[in-house]
Amino acid sequence: MTDTTYATATGAPVLPATKPARPFFSSGPCAKPPGWSADKLATDSLGRSHRSKIGKTRLQYSIDLMRELLKLPDTHRIGIVPGSDTGAYEMAMWTMLGAKPVTALAWESFGEGWVTDAVKQLKIDPTVVRADYGQLPDLNSVDWSNDVLFTWNGTTSGVRVPNADWIPDDREGLSFADATSGVFVYDIDWTKIDVATFSWQKVLGGEGAHGVLILGPRAVERLESYTPAWPLPKVFRLVSKGKLAEGVFKGETINTPSMLAVEDAIFSLEWAKSLGKDGLIARSDANAAALDTIVAEREWLGHLAADPATRSKTSVCLTVEGADEVMIKAMAAALEKAGAAYDVAGYRDAPPGLRIWCGATVDTADIVALGPWLDWAYATAKAG
Repeated sequence: MTDTTYATATGAPVLPATKPARPFFSSGPCAKPPGWSADKLATDSLGRSHRSKIGKTRLQYSIDLMRELLKLPDTHRIGIVPGSDTGAYEMAMWTMLGAKPVTALAWESFGEGWVTDAVKQLKIDPTVVRADYGQLPDLNSVDWSNDVLFTWNGTTSGVRVPNADWIPDDREGLSFADATSGVFVYDIDWTKIDVATFSWQKVLGGEGAHGVLILGPRAVERLESYTPAWPLPKVFRLVSKGKLAEGVFKGETINTPSMLAVEDAIFSLEWAKSLGKDGLIARSDANAAALDTIVAEREWLGHLAADPATRSKTSVCLTVEGADEVMIKAMAAALEKAGAAYDVAGYRDAPPGLRIWCGATVDTADIVALGPWLDWAYATAKAG
């Protein structure tokens, strides 16, 4: 155990000497890429119609960059849609569910949200497979004659699927992956994924409000052969006259996007391209390893996700010995006031604890510098 916090003559914990240079550890929106500043964004598309030549060109360019970085096969389409990851996932649910029975996997808040949508909004009676926060259900027991809803990386629980091996090649149903905290820093076998969604605000450190929808060929077939029983709002309509609206996947967005958010995403994507996907994975792995070291050196700190094989390398959720919600809020507030770490309290529906973003836009040196500040915040909150 490492004890780096010493008391002054008055008994108050001593402030550590070094702060993280960029104390941005929020799990969404996440830290901007190193070197980011607003004056580095291209602005020629601002004030222009997204339907103009420059607007469509920049939207298509962002799609091309995402395809290249994700190593997405030509069989899969990629489009920009409204409503962040939530909007993208709900678009997929509203347009494709109902053709087959549904299995919904839930081990954290957003997975539970998809269960609520299926049951209360779409009036589907899904098979629900649950696990507690920090755990993963038995993936090998999933019935793939059903459509299956799951979260690749649980942002609020720190638990992820280990890979896509549990998804069979000969599945009858579609696989719906909420991959918002997983894309760009995990290797995803896209042959196993029929639908995937994410937002720019996670691993890329982009702005919110826009979602990304990826459709494999089996999902396109479903869209073109099945009409849901419920009405679809305009922003969810992906089919016209029985055929996929291909323009959506060529930069012709359904509704008006923020071109400033698009330019911000392009900055992040170009930064990511300079590293390559392997470079992004290496940065996130190094950050997670540095945080693992911090946890291992402190008896009062632990991982909510006990199994390293299914522990997130991006949204890492930590337990704090003896802490309740009040104490966690006190720790987070002390760290923010000191300018040492922002937005590190766990998600409101999760067990009381800390959540540290370790995605690729975070510098490992800042994770290392965070350790003594966690000691200080823990001692400060206990003293208070």
